[in-house]
Amino acid sequence: MRRESAGNEGPSYLQMEDCVRDYEALDLTRIGKLDTKTMQTNETEQDGPRRLSSVTAALRLLKLFSETEPELGISTLSKRMSLAKSTVHRLCAALLAEGMLEQNSDNGRYRLGVQLFTLGGLVRRRFDVTKQALPFLHVLRKQTDETVHLAILDDTSVVYMFHLESEQAIRMRSYIGVRKSACYTAEGHVLLAFSTPDVVSRAIRQGLVAQTPKTNTDTQVFLKSLEDVRRDGYAIDDEESEIGMRGISAPVRDTTGHVVAAIGFGGPAQRLTKKALRTAVPHLIAAADGISATLGYHP
Repeated sequence: MRRESAGNEGPSYLQMEDCVRDYEALDLTRIGKLDTKTMQTNETEQDGPRRLSSVTAALRLLKLFSETEPELGISTLSKRMSLAKSTVHRLCAALLAEGMLEQNSDNGRYRLGVQLFTLGGLVRRRFDVTKQALPFLHVLRKQTDETVHLAILDDTSVVYMFHLESEQAIRMRSYIGVRKSACYTAEGHVLLAFSTPDVVSRAIRQGLVAQTPKTNTDTQVFLKSLEDVRRDGYAIDDEESEIGMRGISAPVRDTTGHVVAAIGFGGPAQRLTKKALRTAVPHLIAAADGISATLGYHP
């Protein structure tokens, strides 16, 4: 995506503000009756809500994009946001100019821009656990020859912060920044197992939905599985999130003993039999414990 030169900067910030205002048109005939102080006061009072409204609308628009819908058109965005197409078009134009969105020249649809990836990289670097985990994840991939990843819990979802793909032709795909329900992934089970009851309750209300025929949707069975994770120190995803794929995960703790992340690996069920997974448990636990130790955890 190309940004315009200084001579043609595209929509300005104020234009983006204008596109989400629902104010009546200003009555210009009254301006002459207002003194300078009153005009300045009115400007100040209206400017805050106006700016807040535009920023909120822009953030709402960006959050509509997802892994399953990486590209969205004006009509879809307009319907999802309950805003006029012209309004959404101006919002998109402003975000496009700032590099937050890109436009597919073939179909005219919009997608998230590279600028967001750059900002996301700054957030990722803030998580020291990712940096500390790197050497251990490299060793784990070499030992298992499968895709390895590191995830954190965000409310009731797992967010994948780092991954190293297997070099085998048939392998599990993993993408940085992908968000999944914590209820049907190995990493999610690990993170929920060491979360507060309130978080677990919210996750159950929001996420016990079958993704495959093997996804557990029974609350009591699910709670028992979290007890098993706390007892065993790891969780197994037996084709619960994707048919034909298995995974296993273990917790990473910080200096206080709090579980701050989960690492794991996964691959095709034909290759990663349940026996193969359990055989690799010592490697997984060693990697998780090694990362925890570098973060200051010493049981």
